[in-house]
This record gives sequence, structure tokens and C-alpha cells, in this order.
Amino acid sequence: MEVEGVVDEMKRQLKLGLPIAFTNTLNSSLLFVSLMFVGHLSDSEHVFAGTALATSFSFVTGFSLMVGLSAALDTFCGQAFGAKEKASVGVHTQRAMLVLFAICIPVSVVWNCTEPILIFIRQNREVSAVAGSYIRWMIPALFGYALVQCQTRFLNNQGVVLPLMLSSLLCSVLNVPLCWLLVLKSPLANKGAAMALSISYWFNAILLALYMKYSPTCKETWTGFSRDAFHHVPQFLKLAVSSALMICLRFWALELLVLLSGILPDPKLETSAFSITRNTSSIVTMISVGLSTSASIRVSNELGAGRPKQARKVVLIALFIATSEGLSISLLLVLLRNVWGKVYSNETKVVKYVANMLPLVAISHLFDSTQCLFAGTLRGCGLQKIGAIVMIGTLYIIGIPLSVVLGFPVHLRSKGFWIGFIIALFVQDLIFGMLFSCISWENLAAKAKERVYDSISQKENISEDSLAQLKGVRSTVQEEDHVCPPQMP
Repeated sequence: MEVEGVVDEMKRQLKLGLPIAFTNTLNSSLLFVSLMFVGHLSDSEHVFAGTALATSFSFVTGFSLMVGLSAALDTFCGQAFGAKEKASVGVHTQRAMLVLFAICIPVSVVWNCTEPILIFIRQNREVSAVAGSYIRWMIPALFGYALVQCQTRFLNNQGVVLPLMLSSLLCSVLNVPLCWLLVLKSPLANKGAAMALSISYWFNAILLALYMKYSPTCKETWTGFSRDAFHHVPQFLKLAVSSALMICLRFWALELLVLLSGILPDPKLETSAFSITRNTSSIVTMISVGLSTSASIRVSNELGAGRPKQARKVVLIALFIATSEGLSISLLLVLLRNVWGKVYSNETKVVKYVANMLPLVAISHLFDSTQCLFAGTLRGCGLQKIGAIVMIGTLYIIGIPLSVVLGFPVHLRSKGFWIGFIIALFVQDLIFGMLFSCISWENLAAKAKERVYDSISQKENISEDSLAQLKGVRSTVQEEDHVCPPQMP
């Protein structure tokens, strides 16, 4: 591997990954900025706990689901763009928008029933009432967030990151005075935070829609609404569900621990402190997700273009970047442990408890940064199903049971929850590392070409040369399946 080539690829990934990480952090921070303002309401201990619980519940049932389902576009859009079938990028995105909007409807019904659901799972009644009221005001934000996720994947997979970053920055700046006005200066109190969130997400969606329609950058990839968006929905769902599981299982595991913290001794303290550390973990993970997304884009582009050796090179370089980022952010979390809790709460006991748990959050991020890189690479390869299986095994067979044992019988409380989660992440990294040592990159490149062919074969405007080339790849793959032993995948 030539040094010059390594440096060029590293620059390319950082040029993509850092703006994506910044954009992801800004988009996710809207939820947590709203929570911070609620935490500074006077006499707000039960209000903050309820709002924190609602934020966690919304992640489990809604926001993480939108992130996961839209992640299938990293495979479809990335490989189509790499194969120079640019019109298909817009069609895939429109299909994702339709699917996500449809899924938002039943999620909204669930959100409307949040209070009785939380009471049923033994959460404090007063806290559950606050959570149920707050999350109903967040329903408009869900639809805006779904649209933003699809728009973000559409632009990211073309390497268009600066407009996304500027749009997210503008919305984040807007969200702060909105929260100040609606939370602290109006009778809406914590409900004002949900309203500010909805306004910010929809403002972002409108800005991105205008850019996609009028920017010359998107002229070839966004050509207006197409009826083809209603076709191949099962194929999209097949990867989208696996993508959602792979991404959401991690979120769900942490949110399940947030709910379990509500039945620990002193539930208000435990819920508040664990929610803060979980939110902190989610914020810093956005950096890892950004870098993994750049790796996913680069891998999918290279596989779509039929360059398997370059795709493998991308993964190795991305692994070095992810490890460096994990070490840097973990050190920063340890250094900030005594002051970070004050950003969220005025309660001294909450601040001290958060300070004691942040070193564990730092260790988890060290392993999580590598896990995110592997997960992003799986999306670029179209191997989401394998990732989902590994996540289920490590988090729900190893991590959650171990966390429960350490948290309750061993009496480590929330610290025990984090230790169990760390062990699960460590096992994930080991398994993913072994899996990637067995991958046949040539086979993945052939299957990427076949996937592009399957998604555009019914379109009338496909060029004859491209169709012939893709058909040739397909026949080659079929012949290999007959004469060669099965390879991964």
C-alpha cells in the first residue's frame, strides 16, 4: 500500500467524515439542548426526569428507527452513484421518504399512548405523566426528522457535505433562542422544548429541499418526483429493516437500561444521571457515526464502480482513523467529568454521580468508535443482516443480562449497566474483526453491480452499454454461485 495513496484516501475520508460528524452532532444536539433548558427550570426534578424519560422513549420508538431505516440508502445510493447511475440516487431517496413517512404514522400512535405504556412497565406515575404530555408535542418533529434523514443520506452519498453542515448549524442556532423563549419565558415550560424541536427540524427539511431542487449539484440526481419510487419497495425494506436493526439495537439497549434505571433505588437520581450519560454517549457517538458514514460511502462507491481492492484499502484506513478518534474523545470525556453534569442539571448529587460514571462512558466510546466503523462498512457492502445478527447476540444475550446482574444483585446500579454495555461492545469488535478478515471483496463488488442492475432494469432510459455490462456481471455472479463454494456473503 503506497504511502501517497494512503494519505490521499485518509484526506478523502476526513474531508467527508468530519463535516458529516459535525452535521450529525448538530442534528442530535437539538434533542439534548432542549433537555438542557428543561433541566434549568425551577423546582423541575420530576419535570426533568419525565422529559429525559420521554427523550429516551422517543429514541427507542421513533428517532433511532428513522436513522436506521434511512441507512439503507448508504447501500442503494452509494453503489448507484459509484456505478454512475445518478438518476437512481434520487429515486431511491424518494422511495425511502415514502416508506419512512408511512412508518411515522403508527409510531405517532404509540407516542400518543406513552403514559400508560410507561406506567405498565413500572415507571413512576408522576414522571410518566410528564413524559406522556411532552412526547405528544414531539410528534410533528418525528416527520420532519424522517425527511431530514433521507435528505442527509441523499447528499452524503454524493459527497455533498458543506450545505448539510451549514443547514444544520443554522437550525441549531435557531433552536437555542426558540428554547429560551418557549421553555423559560412562556407558560409552555417543557412542552415548549418539544415545540422548538419541531420547528427546528422542519426548518432544516425545508432548507435542504430547496437546495436539492435548485442546486446544480443535484441536477442529475434529483430530477423531480418519479413513479419508480413506488417500485421495488420490498427490496428497499429488506435492507432497510436490517439496517434499522443494526443501528437501533444499540440505541434500544441503552434506552432499555434507562428504563431499568427507573426501578433502581432513588429512581429520580438514577434516571436523571443515566439519561445524561446516555445522552453524552449519543452525542460523542455522532462523531464516530460521521466517520463510519464516510467509510460506508467510500466503500459503496468503490464496490459500485467495481474496485474491490480499493474498497478493502478504504476499510483499513478508516479503522486507523476510528481508533484515533476513539482515543481522543475518551480522553476528553475523562478530563471534563467534573463539570459536564452542570450543563444538564443544577442538582449537586446528579452532577457528582455523572462525574463518577463518565470514565465508564469514555471506555465504552473507545470500543464503540471501532464498532461504528465496522457497522458503516457493512452498510456500504450491503451486509446489514450479518451486522444485525451480531448486534442481537452481543447486546441482548451478553450485554443486557450482564448489565442487569451488575446493576441489581451486585448493587453497582447505573455503573453496572455501563460495565455490561462495555463488555458487549468489546465482544462485537472481536466478532466484526474476524468477519472482515473472511470477506471476499471481489464477490461483494459483483453483487453491488447486480444490485444496481436489479434496481434500474425496468427503467426505459438506461443506456444499452450500461445494461449489457450489468447483465454480464449478473451472469458471472450466477456462474460463480454454481461452480464455487459459497463465500461471505
